[in-house]
Amino acid sequence: MSGEFPVEQGDMPGAAEEIGEVIRFDVVGHGDHARVMHVVGEIDTLTAPVLRGRLDEQLADTPLLVLDLSDVTFLGSAGLAVLVAAKDEAERRQCRLRLVPGSRIVSRALEATGLLALFDIADGVPQALETAH
Repeated sequence: MSGEFPVEQGDMPGAAEEIGEVIRFDVVGHGDHARVMHVVGEIDTLTAPVLRGRLDEQLADTPLLVLDLSDVTFLGSAGLAVLVAAKDEAERRQCRLRLVPGSRIVSRALEATGLLALFDIADGVPQALETAH
C-alpha cells in the first residue's frame, strides 16, 4: 500500500507553477496490530491536508500506527497541526500513534513548539514496533 499524491492546487491561480512538489506515503503492515507509515517530502500548508487524510484512514484501521518522519524535509505549522489532530484522533479511537522523528528537521520543529512532550516518540521504527507486541 503506497502512493504518491500530487498536491491539489484548488482555486489558487498560478499555484501549479509555484508548487510542483509531491508528498509520498509508504504504508507497511506489521501483523494485525501495527502499521508503519513512512512519509517522504515536505509537510506544509498545501500537503498537510493530504497527510491528514492518510492518517485518518490508517488510524481507523489499526491499533498502532508508527509515523516515520525520517525523510521529511520540511515540517511547517500546518504539518504540526495535523500531527496534533492525528494524536487527538488516535486517542478518540483508542489506538496509539507513535512518532519516529528521525531527523533534526522534525525534532527541532517539535521541540521549538513545545509539542515533543505530547507525543509517544521512538528513536527508530524497530524500537517503535518492539512495544507493539
